[in-house]
Amino acid sequence: MKKTLLWILAVVITLFAAYYQRKTGPTYPRTEKVTLAGITYTCELVRTSGARDARVKLPVTDSTIHAVLFYKKLGIAEEFTKVEFKMTEIKYHSSFMKKILKKKDETVLTSNMPQQPPAGKLEYYIEMFKDGQTVGIAKNQHVVIRFKGDVPAGVLIPHIILMFLAMLFSTIAGLFAGFKEEKYRQFTIWTLVILFIGGFIFGPWVQWYAFGEWWTGIPFGFDLTDNKTLFAFVFWVIALFGIKGKGRPWLIIIAALMTLVIFSIPHSLFGSTLDYATGSVKQG
Repeated sequence: MKKTLLWILAVVITLFAAYYQRKTGPTYPRTEKVTLAGITYTCELVRTSGARDARVKLPVTDSTIHAVLFYKKLGIAEEFTKVEFKMTEIKYHSSFMKKILKKKDETVLTSNMPQQPPAGKLEYYIEMFKDGQTVGIAKNQHVVIRFKGDVPAGVLIPHIILMFLAMLFSTIAGLFAGFKEEKYRQFTIWTLVILFIGGFIFGPWVQWYAFGEWWTGIPFGFDLTDNKTLFAFVFWVIALFGIKGKGRPWLIIIAALMTLVIFSIPHSLFGSTLDYATGSVKQG
C-alpha cells in the first residue's frame, strides 16, 4: 500500500513539474486579453515556429474588425513591417486535433510573419480597429517568437518520453529513499541510464535538427537547457557512487530534489538566439 501511494505521489509531482516547466517557458503561447467595442477577446500569441512562416491567429469572427500585425527582427534597429490580418478559414483535418485537443474548424483573423533561420527571433505586436476605436495587443511589451528547424517525430517523441521517465524515476527514487524502501538503489540506476539516453543521445539529436548544433552547454556554451541536463546527471552520478557500501540514502534524496528544481526551470529559457548583425548563434 505504501509503495502504491508513493508511486501516485511521484506521478503527481512529475506531472506538475512538467506542466509548470512548459507553461512558464518562453516558447509557450502568451495569453493577452483585449476589449474592443464592448467585447473581450482572449488571444494566444505564438512564441515559437518551425521551418515555415509563423501564423498569428486572433479569435475574431467579426468581419467589421480591422487588425494589423507589426513585426521586426529582434535586436536590429529597423522599422516595423506592417501586415494586414485577413479573415481565414482554418480546417483541422486531423482526427487527433479534433477529438483529443478539441479543435474545431473556424473562420478567424490571421496574419503571417516570414520564416527565419534557426534561432532567429522576431518581436511583434498587434493593433485592432473598429468604429473609430483602436486597441493594442502586446504593444507595450512586444511578443518575441523564435524559429527553429523541424524535428522528426521519431527523434522528438522518444526524447520527451525519456526525459519525463527520468523525472519520474528520479522522484520515485527520492521518495523510496526517504521512506526507506530498498528499491531506491534500483531506481537510482534507472534514473541515470534513462537520463543519459534521453538527455545526451536524443537531446543533442533534437538540438541538431532544431538549431544545427549538437551540444551548446558546458564547456562549449551556456545554453540553459543543455546545462540543466548536465547538472542533473552529475548529481545522479555522485548519488550512485555515494550509495555503495554504507548506503547514504540522503544522497538520493538530494539528487531527486535538485533534479526536480532543475527541471522545473522554464523550458528553453535563455535558449539559442541568432545575432542578425554577425550571423552567429549565441547560447545562454
